[in-house]
Amino acid sequence: MEHSQTEQADLIVTGGGAAGFFCAVNAARLHPGKKVVLLEKTGKVLSKVKVSGGGRCNVTHALDSVSELVKRYPRGGNFLKKSFSRFYVPDTIQWFAERDVTLKTEADGRMFPDTDDSQTIIDCLLREADRHKVQVRRHADVLALEREAGNWKVSLAGGASISASHICIAAGGYAATDKFNYLTATGHTIETPAPSLFTFNMPGNPVTELMGVAVPEAGVRIAGSKLAEKGPLLITHWGMSGPAVLRLSAWGARYLQEQSYKFTLIVNWLPDMNENALRDAWPQWRQELGRQMTGTRNPFGLPSRLWLFLLAQAGIPESTRWAEIPAKEQNKLIRLLTAMEFPVSGKTTFKEEFVTCGGIRLPEIDPLTMQSRIAPGLYFAGEVMDVDGITGGFNFQHAWTSGWIAAQLEGQPF
Repeated sequence: MEHSQTEQADLIVTGGGAAGFFCAVNAARLHPGKKVVLLEKTGKVLSKVKVSGGGRCNVTHALDSVSELVKRYPRGGNFLKKSFSRFYVPDTIQWFAERDVTLKTEADGRMFPDTDDSQTIIDCLLREADRHKVQVRRHADVLALEREAGNWKVSLAGGASISASHICIAAGGYAATDKFNYLTATGHTIETPAPSLFTFNMPGNPVTELMGVAVPEAGVRIAGSKLAEKGPLLITHWGMSGPAVLRLSAWGARYLQEQSYKFTLIVNWLPDMNENALRDAWPQWRQELGRQMTGTRNPFGLPSRLWLFLLAQAGIPESTRWAEIPAKEQNKLIRLLTAMEFPVSGKTTFKEEFVTCGGIRLPEIDPLTMQSRIAPGLYFAGEVMDVDGITGGFNFQHAWTSGWIAAQLEGQPF
């Protein structure tokens, strides 16, 4: 094809991730005979699917109540109430089952292919693309998008261009507002992007010496705010991670960005008790464990390394007997157990599962069709919209839902 000529298609999908692929394969299946072209700017498609869930792919989450499901999205909940009415968790499970991919549910509700291999999901989507003749173009970087003679014309790096009556933007999240310029040129407005799902850096803090210690349940909150979460917590060589921290980062994405990622994290290692409740219960432990040494008797079920660290921080030698803990050190230990403060300075992206909040403003998109309310024939799917979820398969569920709805190509003659 000469670069001076514009290739013609019926539907262009930009972005070779979960949302883009789901839109392309379903559109080609639902509209046989139509030319569907998927454009991916890199050499790899479905790269986030590949690394998700430690390479197992956390496809979705076992919540079949839409009202409960939308509570897992810091941004976009009201929008999703409508889109999930068309396609959500049971539909995702059925869609993959019809293509011989069985999903299993883990104790925490996360759902994975029963092979425990993300390649199973990738192979399924690639088979569907092949079966329905989706043309997948790699190294196809979109430079501009414009309306021309009733069609959407996409200009690509290298000089090529392609035109279609319908286009679905599934390009993922962008870290900087200027990356959305080709979309603001269509009349759309951008909610400023901010990182979400990140871990907290605590440079120089002695707690990092406990790297690898995992606490099954801890309470975490941001001092001076209402932001609080509860769940598994992992101490790392740079600070803290784990589901509790990641969820906190998602709900606090904009606030923490405003703080330049400098704030105080307060950790309750005993999340079912507050400081006063622990203080009230303390005399019982002091009496029952009186003759035992604190270093060898930890009644709270905390990891041994963490318990010894807390004793040291409170100034209590491991050889101190429970009945002999001085009042001052006892009060300090109670405080450390229920409200230990950690200065945070900076963040670290969580593995390759980087997510941004921000994107196309939701009032500009019809949640029942994913079509732009501003530009006919322009659709959106996935993270390019101002929708993001916490960890646990929720971002993928939004990708499947928005991709499937956009693939119907409703609201615009095809």
